[in-house]
Amino acid sequence: MTSSDAAEPSLELLDSLIRAAQDAGADAADAVLISSMSLSLAQRLGQPESLERAESTDVGLRVLIGQHQAIVSTSDLRTDALDQIVAQSVAMAKSVPEDPYCGIAEPNQILTSPPDLDMCDPTDVSPDTLKEWARNAEEAARAVPGVTNSEGAEASWSRSRITLMASNGFAQSYERGRVGLSASVIAGEGTNMERDYDYSSAVYAEDLQTPEDIGRSAGEKAVKRLNPRKMPTAQVPVVYDPRAGGSIIGHLASAINGPSVARGTTFLKESLNQRLFPENIQITDDPQRRRGLGSRPFDGEGIAAERINLIDQGVLTTWLLDLRSARQLGLQTNGRAARGISSPPSPSTTNLYLEAGEQSPAELIADIKSGFYVTELIGMGVNTVTGDYSRGAGGFWIENGEIAFAVSEVTIAGNLKDMFASLSAANDLEFRYGTNVPTLRIEGMTIAGQ
Repeated sequence: MTSSDAAEPSLELLDSLIRAAQDAGADAADAVLISSMSLSLAQRLGQPESLERAESTDVGLRVLIGQHQAIVSTSDLRTDALDQIVAQSVAMAKSVPEDPYCGIAEPNQILTSPPDLDMCDPTDVSPDTLKEWARNAEEAARAVPGVTNSEGAEASWSRSRITLMASNGFAQSYERGRVGLSASVIAGEGTNMERDYDYSSAVYAEDLQTPEDIGRSAGEKAVKRLNPRKMPTAQVPVVYDPRAGGSIIGHLASAINGPSVARGTTFLKESLNQRLFPENIQITDDPQRRRGLGSRPFDGEGIAAERINLIDQGVLTTWLLDLRSARQLGLQTNGRAARGISSPPSPSTTNLYLEAGEQSPAELIADIKSGFYVTELIGMGVNTVTGDYSRGAGGFWIENGEIAFAVSEVTIAGNLKDMFASLSAANDLEFRYGTNVPTLRIEGMTIAGQ
């Protein structure tokens, strides 16, 4: 839902803030109010460790005087506190340096009829339900033969209302909800112990993976990692499990972020409309996916949030743009602005995914004589200026097209341009996270081991 009786007080509050800012000398203004509530529960070895409930309401005001802007936020909604942030923001805007690209949307750019994306489960989740989820997940994980200890299970529920208003006439609100469940356990004993986990997130509780499936998966993953080997340095194909593979297109998103392109601080700054991936690769960002974890009916500047094929038949088609970066690049925004209460809008992805290929995961690795199957990545050794990639990893060795044994303490390295160009995808895409990919294969990466 994008509007309801519950949104009216928020809209009235933001309207009064914007009017007060204009009366105080602002040429334009926008404001965002986020009201949220959450409940989380953790248990370990069958005993509750924490039960937390939080509620908050925060508001942020951005004012513009000419090409100068300032933002002030508060969680104090008393009249005198709101009067203070109006005075502060106007005073700050008069003293900060000019930004030639800042500004709110023109009235003809704003969205007038937001879609209903079914982003909030109307049913609350009780503490007893969270407790049952966590208990069942941990019990299922500990029941897996070889599991010897538990780091616990956590279950959570949250709901937020986001309200955005601007002096250009935009005034809309929507609700977003999420439930989550995770389990983490340890297998083995002494110096031969390995840890792993699994988790699930969803908008609706009915779409969450069952606690038993999550726990069992976490236990099985931990046991499979026992007795890992260290491998010698080699150049081999690397296959990314979907849980780890999402980071690959996450690096793409960072490299095509509008501000980075405008500053020239990305290795893809000259790559628009060029082929980066094989022709059969499609990468999409879809903010209008129903019940999507990253869905939103409009972006942080009131612009329509529409589905975009960032990579179409292997070709980079666009940058991720908000109004500011679009103006800086001489382009039009594509509705990718995200914002909080204390910072200006900036581009981000929503429901980002790489479309499924035709081969099964087994077929994707069938011809690999020696290779590495990655299930875990460590560290952030990625240089988006040069595209150089180097990350610690764990997973399994592939021999003659089959998963052979666990591997740990290796580094995988390459350059993202080369990695993109040799990427292939399996057919096992599932929408489990904010960023989703099927099993991915990348040729000729360097494995640095013992």
